[in-house]
Formats: sequence, structure tokens, C-alpha cells
Amino acid sequence: MQGIREQVAVVTGGARGLGLAIARRLAAEGARIALWDMDAAALAAQPADDRQVVDITDEASVARALAATEAALGPVGILVANAGITGPNHRLEDYPVAEWRRVIEVDLVGAFLCCRAVVPGMRLRDAGRIVVIASVAGKEGNPMASAYSAAKAGVIGMVKSLGKELAETGVRVNAIAPAAVETELFRQMTPEQVAWMKAKIPMGRFGLAEEVAEMAAFLCSDGVSFTTGAVFDCSGGRATY
Repeated sequence: MQGIREQVAVVTGGARGLGLAIARRLAAEGARIALWDMDAAALAAQPADDRQVVDITDEASVARALAATEAALGPVGILVANAGITGPNHRLEDYPVAEWRRVIEVDLVGAFLCCRAVVPGMRLRDAGRIVVIASVAGKEGNPMASAYSAAKAGVIGMVKSLGKELAETGVRVNAIAPAAVETELFRQMTPEQVAWMKAKIPMGRFGLAEEVAEMAAFLCSDGVSFTTGAVFDCSGGRATY
């Protein structure tokens, strides 16, 4: 895929799961990979050109990570804002307020802060690719997951807005809305919630991290030149709009 080789690519939540699969796919295209994650031990176990322990909900932590990555590798040309949590499964009226706020902070505010950090440099260089990992839950809403659904709906709205803000530059901003992809996040959900999600997918299976990674790599490439502010489904037929 043209345009990825030698680019500095930041992947948040990159120490495991979907983020790691995306980082490996971009590395295969010749990108210089910076993994940002909160888990120092998991980071240390993964090969990368740069690793930063980051709390994406903290503006200062994100700023420090960006400065360190750019000092080590050079200007960031690709951001994949992947880090997120599902939160617990509760009816809305039973949802613990602190847990609700935590999901919004990680999934929505965290994506905002990472985009906010890299956009000025990309705008200045008139080049860049931003891919934010949303969810089909942000389109349809998942019962018993109102915080996650709300956060991912917010992410989709942010991508649409930012894509338009940068449309006259060389920066492209898009989102991917996967259906359930079998990663460690499943451990945060009840078996009933997991079974419900699988039943909603016409293909009758969960997605693979590698399938989402392939789409992410395409959105990071020069092939995406006339598309911005868009949301790409990766849902096994669950969402077709």
C-alpha cells in the first residue's frame, strides 16, 4: 500500500489485541511503529520502534508521549486511535456513574486528546492519516452497554467533524466500525452479552483482528485520497449503512 513505508505510525492500545494486529500490519508495510499503551509490561514484550506508557485520558501524558515519539522517530504521519474499554454490562438505570464516566473518558475523550495532539503537526505538513476505531455499537446501540454505545457514537461524530475541518488539507480522517472482534475485551463482558453480539452477525462468527487491521492499513495509505469523515463497516453484514 503506497504511502505507508517510512511513515511514523502511532497506534494507541497497541500492546495487545486489535491494536497490536494493526501495528503489525502497518509494520509489514514498512511503517515505523510507536506503540502507546498503559501497560508497561505488555509494551515491553512487543517489538516496536518506539514504546510509550500513556494515559490517553490525560492531556499532559499524551503530550509527553507525542514529544518522546517524535524525538525518537520524527513527525507522526499516521495515528490509529484504537485504545478503548467496553465497560461493564448493566441496564442504564443500574449503570454505576463512575464506570460510565470512565468509559466515556477512555473511549471518547482519549480519542479526542490523541487526535488533538497530532493534528497541528499534520496540518502544518499538509499530510497525514488518522483512523479511529469506533464500533457498530455507536451506530445501532447495544443494550446493556449504554456507556460504550454512547462513547462510540461520539467517536463517529468526532470523526465526521474533524474530517470536514481538514478536508482542504492533505490529512484524511476516517473511522472503522467493527462488530464484535474476539479480543481480550471479551473478558469484560458477560457470556450472555457475548452470545447476543454473535447472534446479531449474519456471517455467524466474530471478526478477526487481522481483518480490521487490513482495513486500517488501507485507510492509512495514499489510496484513500477522496474519502474523509467516513465510517467503514467491518461487521460481517450486521451494519450495511
